[in-house]
Amino acid sequence: MIREQGQSFAIVIVKPHVVQNRSAAADAIRSFAPVFGVPVVLMAQDGRGRPTYYGRPDIARFLSSVPLRNIPWREYTIN
Repeated sequence: MIREQGQSFAIVIVKPHVVQNRSAAADAIRSFAPVFGVPVVLMAQDGRGRPTYYGRPDIARFLSSVPLRNIPWREYTIN
């Protein structure tokens, strides 16, 4: 969960094949949105650790300019 510039959103780390498949990505976002109650953006990393974001274009664009080490990551357990 992140709050930045007055906007709250969640970043969910997924496998690369999820963000590469629009249908799978949309399904993942739909399944996580009720859990967090805010817009969800998916993030996957390639073999070199470079992130790819999928979700609301304004949030994904913003995140692409933020170094991964600057994102306050937390782990959540979802039943």
